[in-house]
Amino acid sequence: MPSFIQLALRPEQRKPTPDPVHVSLRPVFLVGVGVWLAALVVAVVLWATGSATGLVVWSCVVGALLGVAGYLWTRQRPGR
Repeated sequence: MPSFIQLALRPEQRKPTPDPVHVSLRPVFLVGVGVWLAALVVAVVLWATGSATGLVVWSCVVGALLGVAGYLWTRQRPGR
């Protein structure tokens, strides 16, 4: 196996770069939105009992909205 210096001096000795793996990000965003919505339910209960502030609730809302935006972005990307 050639050393790093040999590969730096002679890049033609390197193995060819593998093709990128196409991965669907839709399940990732859906799981993320689900987790944020579950956290929102917990945050609303804690806020109603006075154990949490409204900032926690808004953080969960913004997280869920960003997840929905990411999911919509994956639907509009061509070739995926």
